[in-house]
Amino acid sequence: MTDMDNTEQGRSLRGRLKRSGQAELVLPRRRDPIGILEEQHLSRLAELVPVRIGRMSQSVFAFYRGTAAVMAADLAAGPHTGINVVCCGDAHVSNFGFYASPERALLFDLNDFDEASIAPWEWDVKRLAASVHVGGRDIGMSEEACRDATQRTVAAYRESLQSLMQLTALERYYYKVDADLVQQMLASEQTRKAVKKARKRTSDQLLAKITMRDEKGRGLCIVDQPPVTRHVSHGDVDELGVLFQQYMGTLREDTAWLLSQFKLVDSVLRVVGVGSVGTRCYVLAFEGPQGEVLFLQAKEAQPSVLTTYGGMPPVIPGAEGTSDHNEGHRVVAGQRILQAQSDPFIGHIVGWAGETDDRLRVDYYWRQFRDMKGSIDLATLDGTQFTAYGELCGRLLARAHSQSPGAAAIAGYLGSGAKFDEAVSAWSAAYADQCEADYDALKAAIKSGRLPAETEA
Repeated sequence: MTDMDNTEQGRSLRGRLKRSGQAELVLPRRRDPIGILEEQHLSRLAELVPVRIGRMSQSVFAFYRGTAAVMAADLAAGPHTGINVVCCGDAHVSNFGFYASPERALLFDLNDFDEASIAPWEWDVKRLAASVHVGGRDIGMSEEACRDATQRTVAAYRESLQSLMQLTALERYYYKVDADLVQQMLASEQTRKAVKKARKRTSDQLLAKITMRDEKGRGLCIVDQPPVTRHVSHGDVDELGVLFQQYMGTLREDTAWLLSQFKLVDSVLRVVGVGSVGTRCYVLAFEGPQGEVLFLQAKEAQPSVLTTYGGMPPVIPGAEGTSDHNEGHRVVAGQRILQAQSDPFIGHIVGWAGETDDRLRVDYYWRQFRDMKGSIDLATLDGTQFTAYGELCGRLLARAHSQSPGAAAIAGYLGSGAKFDEAVSAWSAAYADQCEADYDALKAAIKSGRLPAETEA
């Protein structure tokens, strides 16, 4: 089907789901957000569950960040156009940030793909839009300003997708946003500082912060900083070596050849994020032939919430028809498709959990740890800057969705007017209210003892 045919298909969809109909917030009949969190905890490290809940209890926006599963269940209950794309699954405003391209240029893009899968395109747009409204309230913006910021974010998505569809598929593939362009678009001191900080976040800086030599000065080890970072006996050196070889088999040949010169010297369990807390995540230190150190992160890849709570099939783009579904592969595929350029060290393995012979299979994806990664502290932005930031995220989400064959149909559905923007802005305001009610339920569950919570020092 050509782009023109897809555009006509998109226009015809308006009769089935009017753009104004996207304003209606439809929720599941038996809705239990706290129950969903408890279900997720069953597959997580029990000792880290209180840390997760503690982080989510810090604010409504922190709660929103940790409840992608709740939102997936809510979105599945509502209407959508039926056009599926490769979705991020968790495209809120804090999941965009800086990172290094293979050529060491500093780029800005989506940077979290744990939930990436095939799903309706509106789900990503609404996840982003609602995060603008919730985040706007969090930094003290008025309700009118939150609605305006949300509408402008969605408009930026719509207008950018329309522009991108005027390009060829190859031109869309090569389109990217670098740090210089971000500074031009946002033009704030906070952005300049974030760019400067990201450029300095290299393995050399990390080496000085989290490692030490043993007492005899012979070996490099990562320092324990419980509960965030600690050594665990989840696998010995030989077992980790086998997994490392499996991981290298999923990389490009040049990256694998480079890594063949490195040896594993230490590994720790490290708590990351908000919603991800409790999943198994490790930082591994490797030493090269001249003593240089490379840090990799091996992070557990659980099934996407788009599948478990959104009801979408567990599809890995590019691997349809294979019998062995690998959640790590799904995350890697999602990142490679949705990002303009991706970490050359991203790969995946099938590992395990537990220390007995009866080990549970666990899928992981691997990537560089903190290599020129950074973000803009949203709490430091004023209303105008936050609105501009939301618009930037909307443009980048459009670029990500433009990689899917159905993008032209989306553009045809959106049209050139503001009906969709206004509808999603109204939907987001209603969902922000619901999020606040869910946050109150979280606080009540903590107070009653139903959920354990630990606030880190």
